[in-house]
Amino acid sequence: MKPPPPREEFALRETSPAIGVAGIAGDKLNSTYDLVEQMQYLYVRVVKAKELPGKDVTGSCDPYVEVKLGNYKGTTRHFEKNTKPEWNQVFAFSKERIQASIVEIFVKDKDVLKDDFIGRVIFDLTEVPKRVPPDSPLAPQWYRIEDLKGGKAKGEIMLAVWMGTQGDEAFSEAWHSDAASVGGDAVGKIRSKVYLSPKLWYVRVNVIEAQDLVVNDKTRFPEVYVKAMLGSQGFRTKICQAKTLNPMWNEDLMFVAAEPFEEPLLLSVEDRVGPGKDEILGRCLIPLHMLQRRLDHKPVNTRWYNLEKHITVDGEKKEIKFSSRIHLRICLDGGYHVLDESTHYSSDLRPTAKQLWKPSIGILEVGILSAHGLMPMKNKDGRGTTDAYCVAKYGQKWVRTRTIIDSFHPKWNEQYTWEVFDPCTVITIGVFDNCHLHGNNVVKDSRIGKVRVRLSTLEADRIYTHSYPLLVLHPSGVKKMGEVQLAVRFSCSSWINMLHMYSHPLLPKMHYIHPLSVIQLDSLRHQATQIVSMRLSRAEPPLRKEVVEYMLDVDSHMWSMRRSKANFFRIMNVLSGMIAVGRWFDQICTWKNPITTILIHILFIILIVYPELILPTIFLYLFLIGIWNYRWRPRHPPHMDTRLSHADGAHPDELDEEFDTFPTSRGNDIIRMRYDRVRSIAGRIQTVVGDLATQGERFQSLLSWRDPRATALFVTFCLVAAIVLYVTPFKVCILFYGIYVLRHPRFRKRLPSVPINYFRRLPARTDSML
Repeated sequence: MKPPPPREEFALRETSPAIGVAGIAGDKLNSTYDLVEQMQYLYVRVVKAKELPGKDVTGSCDPYVEVKLGNYKGTTRHFEKNTKPEWNQVFAFSKERIQASIVEIFVKDKDVLKDDFIGRVIFDLTEVPKRVPPDSPLAPQWYRIEDLKGGKAKGEIMLAVWMGTQGDEAFSEAWHSDAASVGGDAVGKIRSKVYLSPKLWYVRVNVIEAQDLVVNDKTRFPEVYVKAMLGSQGFRTKICQAKTLNPMWNEDLMFVAAEPFEEPLLLSVEDRVGPGKDEILGRCLIPLHMLQRRLDHKPVNTRWYNLEKHITVDGEKKEIKFSSRIHLRICLDGGYHVLDESTHYSSDLRPTAKQLWKPSIGILEVGILSAHGLMPMKNKDGRGTTDAYCVAKYGQKWVRTRTIIDSFHPKWNEQYTWEVFDPCTVITIGVFDNCHLHGNNVVKDSRIGKVRVRLSTLEADRIYTHSYPLLVLHPSGVKKMGEVQLAVRFSCSSWINMLHMYSHPLLPKMHYIHPLSVIQLDSLRHQATQIVSMRLSRAEPPLRKEVVEYMLDVDSHMWSMRRSKANFFRIMNVLSGMIAVGRWFDQICTWKNPITTILIHILFIILIVYPELILPTIFLYLFLIGIWNYRWRPRHPPHMDTRLSHADGAHPDELDEEFDTFPTSRGNDIIRMRYDRVRSIAGRIQTVVGDLATQGERFQSLLSWRDPRATALFVTFCLVAAIVLYVTPFKVCILFYGIYVLRHPRFRKRLPSVPINYFRRLPARTDSML
């Protein structure tokens, strides 16, 4: 049973962008930058100047350069009292917006009242050379600057001017004319950037025992536990039950750490002297870079660490030397994959240790082309505006496109590449509104929407060009925020390695040899996402915490009535196939179509006479179904489905509950109503679970003699059945049973069968429950 198709506005659209067309250099561009539309730019590199004249009263010069093309104007930084400045800045002007035939480069002297003109250089755009990578960069040349009348002025400037595309090496660092309204430090916040997630390790701390502890109160035995801190992560062992000064625990504590290791592991042995009152018996500090790195499940060597204790004497902190120590086994577990994403749509499944990595199986290339119909995300000067950028995450590599200023139809046309190590992974692409271009560092970047693409659903070497709807769930309901146009290609380098991956476990083998509990994994994933978001937010330009958390689905574990309904109907959709087979078999048994039923009788008799044909027949049937379904195989990658998610029909109160904070911030009446609703749903679940338990207990009571008459009947039946099956060939028994099941309705009764009547009369333990 297929779910109903999504609404037309929420559907995926296949597009035909003009990608792979080299506009200025034939086919040379196709091999390296062929998943985006080529965008032409005029590049001006301002390198340095020399022999500039002094314009101030003191004879000094504070030079800067102004590059002007029509109405667009970009300026370099200025230098104080320097006649030989070096700028090495690049300016890029979009050819689509060029409305002039010349580009002017002015050299000016910064002044308090009015900047002084030093000279200029003019280039005719028809004479500007064209360049396409992998050509070497155009070499800058010295140009004599001229005055306004065209005469020679004092000084020279080194420049390079050329026509290129977004594939040029200078593109990412250039000042762009479409961001001319952004100035100062904000220019760095709109450039494209590639980030790498920090390398994450699991830190396993096995607390074994402590010896020779010294307590202040000698009249009581200590209640000792070990507390471990790594940054903001804190765990502790249970209190040792043995009342001794040499306690033992043998407990494992797990942490997440990121390279480079910035904070040490702090262990403290503490004594619970009273409710809410603990006394520190000793501490030790362990740098993480000194720990042994483990690649498999073999235990590492243990080590004794001395415990230090400080006391305050006359206001000064002094260390006490004594013989207390703690026995630990600590290592960096490199055989695990540190989960910072949900396993359902993880982009990387490799272990931390690089020595355990398998070779790559292919290349993923993504062209982030454009967006259409974006909604206004903020107000500026009394009108709605959007400054959109894209973020893509796959494996450890994050990419961020440049920000397109004030556009509801931005065009990025940027292409990125990732190595693929597992086809059963997902790339996530999100679109955001940049809210930090005007000095406001308090407001968070707004989410416009995101897209997930599972690589295993893509055909190798095919270019998928689609426009994906950007859907965001609001308290008022699901809303389409626009569309993002992508071009995706998955190229396989080794078919054998890729097919062999389907026989490997999804996660590294340490997850199965020495598994972590579900609670541990949830806690460690939360710590990993916090570390990743913190490290990436410290980059320049920062990839902000709200962006990283949205891409990693940090809040996906929170309760949602909508998600619960969606998951229930997903289960029902899976079971619908079995239900359909049951209905079909019921129609066979009731002779709805006599010809089909007779054919089933014939097939059944053949399989009983020749049982060796049963398995080949089943596999042949499955093969034929697969070949038949190949004609209707999906031709488009999956996308966000509002019907499957139950987002378009969710009740407003359910959405309000989903967006509520944790702990809740709603009023008592609303909380009481939601609590009653959860109790009602839990009551139904309780009934279903109780029914399942009842059926299981009835099976147990077959031989338990809880009902002596029922058990006596079952034991007698088993004896008779054993004798009959012993003297009768098994094929004959199956044949008669099959004919009995498929008998004509004329020989059937509407009452339940004898075995069902017998089973329902068996006792369960429900009558023993309060």
